[in-house]
Amino acid sequence: MKHVRLRAMEPEDLDMLYRIENDSQLWDVGATNVPYSRYLLHEFISNATGDIYTDRQVRLMIENEDGAVVGIADVMNFDPRHLRAEVGIVIERACRRQGYATDAIRQIIDYSRTVLHLHQLFAFVGCDNPASVELFSKVGFTREAELKDWLYDGKDYHAAVIMQYLLN
Repeated sequence: MKHVRLRAMEPEDLDMLYRIENDSQLWDVGATNVPYSRYLLHEFISNATGDIYTDRQVRLMIENEDGAVVGIADVMNFDPRHLRAEVGIVIERACRRQGYATDAIRQIIDYSRTVLHLHQLFAFVGCDNPASVELFSKVGFTREAELKDWLYDGKDYHAAVIMQYLLN
């Protein structure tokens, strides 16, 4: 039985999206470096087509068995020529270390293989984030390369690893 359910974003997800996108502690591991307004996030939800070929990404809400949203998963930077995409995942702090991320990534792998027909998934993971390295390794991603000074936290540069999963 699946531990989580992945679903499309709904207008009701605005508060969670706002909270996660504006969590400055998460900015060091992603591309965001400015806060987002509720208006911009509302527009993002409204304008998302759910079509990876149009948007070049799919954002999915992660629900637990009780239907509570516990996180967000992204399949982004989709490259239709080479059939690959980047994976990103954020689990609410209070819900971490409960298996939600593992189950969500396993479902993303299955979705990417059977629905999107991708050849590979990849993730950039900070070397100073052993929990995420362990998570991606546990579901079958392999460490492929270390990128020196890849992530900047406003004061220092940090290394990251590229983790890859070949789907076929």
